[in-house]
Amino acid sequence: MTTGSSKTSSTPSASRPAADGGGISTFKGQERALRADRLGTAGLLLSVLAATAPLMVVAGVMPTAFAVMGIVGQPLLFVILGVVLVLFSVGYAEMSRHVHNAGAFYAYVARGLGGTAGAGAALVALAAYSALQVGIYGIFGFEVSGLFATYLEVEVAWWIPALAAALVVGVLGWLKIDVNALVLGVLLLIEVALVVIFDVAAVADPAAEGLSLHAFNPDTLTGAGVGTALCFCIAAFTGFEQAPVYAEETSRPQILVPRAMFLAIGFVAVFFAFSSWALTVAAGPSGIVGAAQKQSAGLLFFLTEPRLGETFTDVLHVLFVTGMFAALLSFHNVVARYAFAMGREGLLPAAFGRTAGTSGAPGTGSLLQTVVAVLVVAGFAVADDKPTGDPTAPVLQLFTWFGNIGALGVILLMATASLSVIVFFVRRGAAGAQAWRLAASAVAGVALLVIAFYTVTDFDVLVGAGPGSVLTWVLPGIILLAAVLGLLQGLLLRVRNPEAHARIGLGNEAFQLDKAAESGTD
Repeated sequence: MTTGSSKTSSTPSASRPAADGGGISTFKGQERALRADRLGTAGLLLSVLAATAPLMVVAGVMPTAFAVMGIVGQPLLFVILGVVLVLFSVGYAEMSRHVHNAGAFYAYVARGLGGTAGAGAALVALAAYSALQVGIYGIFGFEVSGLFATYLEVEVAWWIPALAAALVVGVLGWLKIDVNALVLGVLLLIEVALVVIFDVAAVADPAAEGLSLHAFNPDTLTGAGVGTALCFCIAAFTGFEQAPVYAEETSRPQILVPRAMFLAIGFVAVFFAFSSWALTVAAGPSGIVGAAQKQSAGLLFFLTEPRLGETFTDVLHVLFVTGMFAALLSFHNVVARYAFAMGREGLLPAAFGRTAGTSGAPGTGSLLQTVVAVLVVAGFAVADDKPTGDPTAPVLQLFTWFGNIGALGVILLMATASLSVIVFFVRRGAAGAQAWRLAASAVAGVALLVIAFYTVTDFDVLVGAGPGSVLTWVLPGIILLAAVLGLLQGLLLRVRNPEAHARIGLGNEAFQLDKAAESGTD
């Protein structure tokens, strides 16, 4: 089957015009294809970076890491993690030149470790990114509720803006990806600009200790809190690895996807290292932990107001919310595309493998994520019996529980992908040619497993539960359950439908194989 001019391709052969000049072949026709040529380097990069939510990290994650772990050397941690993730991306990016599939992580795992492992990774990815997206609704709703109370003197329950945001994100998810990229880009650039202004102001007006580089001293990374701090900080990078999800919607995925990934990692590592250092400069290396413990998520605003004024701080509060909205939309788009890829390959009902009308968006996957978000927010809202405006347990739990579940899933997916890269190229007989990339993947994989270990063992600290709490194994167990169910689905598919099992991770290439087989029998 051939389609018109808006289509996608997975391999060079899949992107050639059909023999009759009628168009380019896609998996099962235009309604089963994400629209190609929607994203260039800028659109892809902005879509990916929006998920990192720079302002949310600077205003939320960094103060929490300083306060809870007491680690002054957070800027150095961002540098170290940047190096680890660059090593990871060396192999991951090379893999993206060979595999162009909206399934990204699970497609890579399937191509390296087989379809059954790919099915396990698929369900983990769906669960992890859904958790990351849904968790943000808790803190988003609470912050919007606070803005209404502060500036409009109107009391609004947190779950009302959270549900409203879920519906708006759901609508945007049905639009063309380039429209989404524009929305994300505008919000991202504004919040980055405001953080940079604070960074410059902090450097220009440091605390009594001056422009101290003490936060980059390796001696600051000592103590029991380092492992947990690693978990907090690596969660801030989540988003850069999403570039391959949009591969089918770019014109030159083998070039644009690796480029966007390395640009994203470089930007995030430098931006977060510098911004966390600016916080230590503004409060003083000796005072940053105490200030973070006292001010909590208000640390950035506390340090901003005396330097840049009340109006700037008010704008920062508003952009804190819009930055979270950008992250919600970015994660929503990723989940929808994973669902599309899984529906196309038989891991979800076939309806998920269809696109929505002329927009070419994965509509059914978008609808699924919207429904999940609404149900989860509604469940936490029902459990909330505290007064409006109070930072109640359901609000905090929704954010911390789901955020850390998602982060753990992504860390494990990256570690598994590192192994998949090695196996993929070894099986292709390219181990010699790709030796340095495989070595980088191995080092990154081991480092990621170490971080995953700390994440699991310190989960009680990450979610604010007691050491003996049942949550310390129930919440990480969600990712384990997703992996087991995915593996069982893969094994069942292998027995009942070997052809479908063989297609896992192939994406558009499966259609090309069918087409070649049909041509051979004619």
